[in-house]
Amino acid sequence: MFEIRHLRTLIALAEAGSVSAAAKRVHLTQSALSHQLRAVEAHAGVPVVKRKGQTVELTEAGQRLLALARLVMGEVQAAERDLARLAGKPSGTLRIVLECHTCFDWLMPVMDAFRRNWPEVELDLVSGFHPDPFGLLAADRADLVIGSEPGRRRGLVHSPLFRFEIMAVLPTDHPLRTKRWLEPQDFRGQTLITYPVPEERIDLIRQVLKPAGIKLQRRTAELTVAILQLVASRRGIAALPNWGLKNYTDYEYVLARRIGKGGLWSDLHATMTKETAARPYASDFIETARARCFETLDGIEPIGKPVMK
Repeated sequence: MFEIRHLRTLIALAEAGSVSAAAKRVHLTQSALSHQLRAVEAHAGVPVVKRKGQTVELTEAGQRLLALARLVMGEVQAAERDLARLAGKPSGTLRIVLECHTCFDWLMPVMDAFRRNWPEVELDLVSGFHPDPFGLLAADRADLVIGSEPGRRRGLVHSPLFRFEIMAVLPTDHPLRTKRWLEPQDFRGQTLITYPVPEERIDLIRQVLKPAGIKLQRRTAELTVAILQLVASRRGIAALPNWGLKNYTDYEYVLARRIGKGGLWSDLHATMTKETAARPYASDFIETARARCFETLDGIEPIGKPVMK
C-alpha cells in the first residue's frame, strides 16, 4: 500500500527533478529514496518515473499519484495544524527578514494565506536593510530569513524555496536592446542601480562582473519601483529577479535581457534556527510559501533541478 513517506517522495521528485536532489529534500540517501521508488512502482504495477540522464520525469501514472500525494499531504498539513492547536502549541511569533527585497511582490499573498491558517501566530516583517540578516537570528531579533543560503553556520536550518533567474533591466531605447543576452563586457561603462546592500550580496557583481574584472558605478534605491523608474528614465541599468518584471516588460516600460547565454540563476532559501524550525507553524509557513510560489510565479524552478541552458 502507499504510505505517507511514498507520497512525500513523489512530491520531492516532481519538484526537484532528480533522485539526488529529491533525496536531500526528504532527508534520505539516494539508495533509500530509490528503494522507496521501487516499492511505489511495484505496488502500482507500472513505472511512475522515466529517467532522462541525471533528471527524472513523472509518467502519466506518476502524475496521477502526484495528484493524490498533493491532496493527501494537504489534508495531513491541515490535520497537523489542528493537532498543534489541540496540544496548545500554535501561539507564537514569526518575524521575517528579507535579504531579497523583491520578495515583497510574492510574500504578501503568502502571509495572507498563513494568517488564515494560523490566526494565533503573530506574523511580522523586520524592516530595513541589514548587512548581516542571519546575525539577527542569533541575536533573537528575527525568526526567519528569506534569501540566499548563508553557508556554514551552526544551529541554522535551511529550507529550499525555489530557483529564479536574474535579468538585466534596460531602458527601452538602450543600445544593448538588440542583444538576446548580455556578456560581462556589455556592462562596462554602465551605471548599475541596486538596493543599498553590500556588493558581495549582489549576484551580478559577485558572479559575473568581479570575475571579469569589471567595476561599475553604483546608484541605490530602496524600492523596486524606484529602481525601475530610474532605469526607464535612462539613469542606468539594473539586475532583478524575473518574477518581478513581467508587468513592466509586457507594457514596454523597460526591457529585460538574459545575463549570459544560460542566464544568471540564484537560489532562494528560508533559514531558521533549529528551535524555530521545530515549531509546527514555522514548517507550515515554508510549505505554504513554496506551494503558493510555484502556483503563481512565472519562470521559477525547484532548487536542485537542472536549469536548461
